[in-house]
Amino acid sequence: MANYETVLIARQDVSAAQVETIADMAQEILTEAGGSIARREYWGLRSLAFRMNKNRKGHYVLMNFDVGSDAVVEMERRLRLHDDVLRFMTVRTEDLPTEPSVVLARRDERDRPERGDRPDRGDRPDRGDRGGDRPRGPRREFGDDMGMERTERRPRREYNDREEN
Repeated sequence: MANYETVLIARQDVSAAQVETIADMAQEILTEAGGSIARREYWGLRSLAFRMNKNRKGHYVLMNFDVGSDAVVEMERRLRLHDDVLRFMTVRTEDLPTEPSVVLARRDERDRPERGDRPDRGDRPDRGDRGGDRPRGPRREFGDDMGMERTERRPRREYNDREEN
């Protein structure tokens, strides 16, 4: 048996529960073949780098597992036939990681509380006059064309007045 990693992207209009059922289907195929799932992560709805099948976002799922190659071929066949799966990629890996992936670690880092470690800035000085009440030029009425009077405008050419070449 070999170690593998699969990332699959499901369509944006399916729910997270439906994405979990797709991942359950893939996991069931692998465990029935005698494999073991080391890690399974739902990364959520994320923006795609480019449009795929008219979708701009997708639900991402990461799975790390240890199984024979026949089960991987069957899992990929079923993912290929599933309408809600946009893309998937399976690669063979050297080791079988069990700790959270970098994507989840970054998300946990982002979810930290407000920055309590920042020093207090104290009273900030006045930034001075920002030019909010500066003098402005004369107001033009709606429809004025660069200050020209209506009589000074060029007459419109009618469709029938065009010269034919």
